[in-house]
Amino acid sequence: MILYKITNVLALSILWILLIIQVTEGSKAEFVTCGTILKIMNVDLRLRLHSHDVKYGSGSGQQSVTAVDAADDYNSHWLVRAPMGETCKRGEPVKCNSNIRLHHVSSKKNLHSHYFSSPLSGNQEVSCYGDDGGEGDSGDHWTVVCNNDYWRRDTPIKLRHVDTAAFLAGSGRTFGRPISGQGEIVGVTSQYGAYTDWQAKEGLFVHPSDPLPMQHAIHTEL
Repeated sequence: MILYKITNVLALSILWILLIIQVTEGSKAEFVTCGTILKIMNVDLRLRLHSHDVKYGSGSGQQSVTAVDAADDYNSHWLVRAPMGETCKRGEPVKCNSNIRLHHVSSKKNLHSHYFSSPLSGNQEVSCYGDDGGEGDSGDHWTVVCNNDYWRRDTPIKLRHVDTAAFLAGSGRTFGRPISGQGEIVGVTSQYGAYTDWQAKEGLFVHPSDPLPMQHAIHTEL
């Protein structure tokens, strides 16, 4: 029994050391890839895209999506997935102007939008949606709008909702209780409006199986 416990401790220690090495090398990651778990920050508001088990009291009544200033909040983690009915190769960089889903890690629902009004500003509502298996509908699809070949970590992007053509944005307004101080997230009609730029921040960046031309393999980062 004692030997079993010692073996487990050693295994966990080795795993932790390997993780530290990966995190150190992860700073070299240049692209957001399929399978990446990350936080996404609104460039102008300096708030991170967030969700939680709090439903809207109006509109769709679905799980609310907000923005928070805390960098260490677990409920701000999103998994990059392929659209419904499609697959993407784990570690493959996300191409500009391709479609993805953003899967909220803790609630297992997807970033979603539709023709409901947002509760504070009256723009288009953004919510989290999906069944217990994490599957929703076409309202979960977003186009990564950028000017490079791929979604770069150091370059702002825009996210355009496929079904409604609205752009993911902050409204600049904040909620009261029970989510006091959290920012409203909405869809807006113009990409040139305020608060439509987003940038990849903290995350676990999955490396591709094959490096891109002139590019080293990407390692993970927490």
